[in-house]
Amino acid sequence: MADWKRGLRRVLYPAYEARVVRRLPPERIPQHVGVMLDGNRRWAKAVGADTAHGYRAGAANIEPLLGWCEEIGVEVVTLWLLSTDNLNRPPDQLQGLLTIIEGAVESLAEQRRWRLHPVGALDLLPAATAERLKAAAEATADVDGLLVNIAVGYGGRREIADAVRALLTEHAGRGTTLEELAEVLDVEHIAEHLYTRGQPDPDLVIRTSGEQRLGGFLLWQSAQSEFYFCEAYWPDFRRVDFLRAVRAYAERERRFGS
Repeated sequence: MADWKRGLRRVLYPAYEARVVRRLPPERIPQHVGVMLDGNRRWAKAVGADTAHGYRAGAANIEPLLGWCEEIGVEVVTLWLLSTDNLNRPPDQLQGLLTIIEGAVESLAEQRRWRLHPVGALDLLPAATAERLKAAAEATADVDGLLVNIAVGYGGRREIADAVRALLTEHAGRGTTLEELAEVLDVEHIAEHLYTRGQPDPDLVIRTSGEQRLGGFLLWQSAQSEFYFCEAYWPDFRRVDFLRAVRAYAERERRFGS
């Protein structure tokens, strides 16, 4: 892009973004935003860099996103960093990605600005990675700030299966028979055992890179969410893209399945 175009954007975008923020109705701000940080590898290929560079660029864009969420009053953010399917990648590629994720999470924790909460099948991760995620959660447990769910080793089907397993184990410990449980089981019983139990379901789910599918992200929780698909690869996702997503959400009439 020509230098003059970059300069023009630097001048015009802040004014445009400020106008968008001013026009966002406070009562229409999403309480919980889920983000699928997609397109890191394709971004790297597009700029002639290796895959690791793409993931590092994506990791660097997490902190700005959390700042944008704080700015408008979002209370919960869920970031999908690694799916259960991603765990099947070649070991050297997977280890490199896990190292970048560990570093990004620890950097967020060190700031003590956000309360971090790992969500996912931590038992499927290397022990060292799981321990570092748990340590980040413990280090920020008393932080009174934005709640950030770090979805690593996460899959929606796996989460539901884990919730049902936990529910059955809990009731078995109480001596409840399967017949007794079947008589009273409802959706709330399962919701109480999800990775995000106690949290509001996502109002808005954003996916970058132009892909228009959930891919298993928050399958249970997103039943009534609004979705926004952005063409930008995750490392190129800007504040203006985020504000456009929130504006689109605020302009929609939510029907909650009706």
